[in-house]
Amino acid sequence: MQSNDPTAPHEAQGHVEGTVPNAELEALKGRIAELEAANVELRDTVLREKAEIENQRRRLHRDVEQARRFANEKLLNELLPVYDGLERGLQVESGDVASVREGIALTLKSLLKIAENNGLVQIDPVGQPLDPDRHHAVSMVEAPGAAPNTVVNVLQKGYVLNDRLLRPALVAVAKE
Repeated sequence: MQSNDPTAPHEAQGHVEGTVPNAELEALKGRIAELEAANVELRDTVLREKAEIENQRRRLHRDVEQARRFANEKLLNELLPVYDGLERGLQVESGDVASVREGIALTLKSLLKIAENNGLVQIDPVGQPLDPDRHHAVSMVEAPGAAPNTVVNVLQKGYVLNDRLLRPALVAVAKE
């Protein structure tokens, strides 16, 4: 007859109480400790990685800001000799028109070379067919011997920066 006493031994279970379950319990406790240690390690790794990503983001932001602030440094450094030449030209009080004109031409040539080195291309389309993407026709003129819609005069040169139109050339084209 079975007793209703909860403290009575349970012989119906087929083993002595406390032996197998205690071994399983200890194994599970060990496994829990391993998992908790791994969890702590992973948490630390995630925190370190987050901090590293944040530091990289700050460095990148600082580098981009520095690049933005000093992007024109090379160009401006190249322009300094042109600036100096113009100043020297203004300091000359005597001289003939031809030598002043020659100095201005050399300064312009130097300036155009710097612009070319930085991706700026001048549009000077005399003799070319009108290109509405790069030329702005402001007048049509009689031009014997010129094909119709051909640029015969450039009123203002245009400029392209790295294949992007900055300013179209203002031109006069031949009438039909």
